[in-house]
Amino acid sequence: MALLFAEIGVHVSLSDPSEEAMDAVMQKAEKQGYHGKVDKYTDYDSLCKSLSSPRLLVFSLPHGGVGDKVLEGLEPHLSHGDIILDCGNEHFENTERRQDKCKGTGIRYIGCGVSGGYQAARAGPSMCPGGDISTLNEVLPLLKKVAAKDKNEQPCVGAIGKGGAGHYVKMMHNGIEHGMMSAISEAWGIMQKMGMGDEEIGDVLAQWNSEGELRGTFLVSIGADLSHKRDEGRLVISQVLDKVVQDVTGEEGTGVWSNTEAIDLHVSAPTLNVSHAFRLASAFRGDRERAKKTFDGGFPPNELTVSNKKTFIEDLRQATYAACLASYIQGINVIATADRAHEWEIDYSQVWQIWRAGCIIQADYISDEILAPVLKSKPSSEDLNLNFSSRVAKDVMKCFPALRRIVAKSVETNQVVPAISATLEYFKVVSGTDLPTSFYEAELDYFGSHMFDKKDDTDPNVKKPVEGKYHFEWKPATSQKEQYGKNYSL
Repeated sequence: MALLFAEIGVHVSLSDPSEEAMDAVMQKAEKQGYHGKVDKYTDYDSLCKSLSSPRLLVFSLPHGGVGDKVLEGLEPHLSHGDIILDCGNEHFENTERRQDKCKGTGIRYIGCGVSGGYQAARAGPSMCPGGDISTLNEVLPLLKKVAAKDKNEQPCVGAIGKGGAGHYVKMMHNGIEHGMMSAISEAWGIMQKMGMGDEEIGDVLAQWNSEGELRGTFLVSIGADLSHKRDEGRLVISQVLDKVVQDVTGEEGTGVWSNTEAIDLHVSAPTLNVSHAFRLASAFRGDRERAKKTFDGGFPPNELTVSNKKTFIEDLRQATYAACLASYIQGINVIATADRAHEWEIDYSQVWQIWRAGCIIQADYISDEILAPVLKSKPSSEDLNLNFSSRVAKDVMKCFPALRRIVAKSVETNQVVPAISATLEYFKVVSGTDLPTSFYEAELDYFGSHMFDKKDDTDPNVKKPVEGKYHFEWKPATSQKEQYGKNYSL
């Protein structure tokens, strides 16, 4: 990001615990023609003295205690009105805690989610800043220069909302990302079991990315690209081991947080939840090898034979799209629920804009056809649930038969489809009004006296998530003597 700011003419003062890392950036700056635009500093005092007031300090740090330590070291050298722009993947509660801490000293702290990977960090990322609105408006002119631009040359950055809203929206962006990645990976696995080679699969993904509901989907486009990459004559993808470790190693916290938030806020998000569980299980390769032996070879996917390859691949495309759409629906529903709880006053038209380019979940069709009609109107969080959108319903109903066929064929042939199958169940459940949870509720009342509502009750509260009014004495409680009869003894 230092080079990105230097490219637009900003003089950058650079500080990092690793002088070697700073030297590498300095060398790149020289090679790219930014002589004199980037200077390095090994202590906070000289760093802060190099900047004019009000200073703008940009953090690009790992989440957690590192940010607290850096902030503590900087504070004695900062002045009233200075701005810290935290561009790390920080937890929103840490962001809000630091914002509160900085208020007492007059320092302004903005939590800014940044998406797009290291390539976008250099070429222009999607940026998601949240905090004090007047401070956001102060930094936005600069951020608009470095942010990614959509197809209409509009910057993918905007004032998202108060407090930790920026980091929260970025966190849920990553949850959506994981759901989409799982679905696309599952589609890749199915095509492999159809006997398709990686380059043929890459061609299919390129076609998906060029038209239809997956048009302009970044994760599909890079899947098409990586399917053709070779190293020393071999396809690189053929050498990649089947484990995702970023959650377990701790370098990626947003996957855990996004799922925890969905659960804590009581938002149904099974596509996101199961995608995360899939990643977790994949990380423990050694455990999976042991379980495979225990289960006498496990339950590997069978080779998949279909009567009409073209028709089946079209079904697979629609099923993959349905899971990507479900990921968006679930993620945005979590954001809206958190917005109501924290009173961030999120601007959903800006959420729509920042996801139009430069970010991992960029999906042109979803953005143009699904999100634009809902989010551009700046809905309140009270009114926002994408499952109530007629435009969403149109696509779900169109894709549902294909989604069902893909899941059925996958179950029949042992294909690995956690996100795709969870999506099928999700749409069945969220639109269902005769669920087997009646039996679930009855059992809860049986052993726990948890109460239930009755089907013929006309009270409007039965439509809300509130405790029921009725209890039935399914089995009276008994004493130990009554319970054990002849076998009872003191």
